[in-house]
Amino acid sequence: MDALRTVEIGHIFKLGRKYTSTLGVSVLDPSGARVTPIMGCYGIGVERAMAAVVESHHDEAGIVWPVSVAPFHVAIAQLGSAPEVAAAAGELYEALRAKGIEVILDDRDERPGVKFSDIELVGVPYRLTVSARGLAAGTVEVKTRATGTAEAVARHEAAAVVAARLEDELSRS
Repeated sequence: MDALRTVEIGHIFKLGRKYTSTLGVSVLDPSGARVTPIMGCYGIGVERAMAAVVESHHDEAGIVWPVSVAPFHVAIAQLGSAPEVAAAAGELYEALRAKGIEVILDDRDERPGVKFSDIELVGVPYRLTVSARGLAAGTVEVKTRATGTAEAVARHEAAAVVAARLEDELSRS
């Protein structure tokens, strides 16, 4: 027999007569006598569903959310606090929101590695990196969490590029 990997997504709880007795619930048994039934319930909650997704979609760096269930589709890593970098990151954030994309902006005063690690750990499907170096070249880096691939795209096309990729992924799920 082959072994299969599975994930528990539901639970059944035997509650006994605790609630049926307290509420005065009774039913007729096959002979017509009144009896207090044994009660049970099952649960499939948001937490269990999320845990099942994480069990199935992760790597050594953390969660890899499928786009269809990701709490955020895009994380923008703003590198540095230079006015032009902050403005470009803010414009990209607003452009993505205007397209209905769930986006979060990481403008913390942290090193790039810290921001990148946090975004990978949380599992956001796409990371856009806005930096002074990229802006000087007219680009923004787009990294796909699931594949680890990164590429430079024209700054003014970044929102449209990511929106098209998200639409494609959502249409396939």
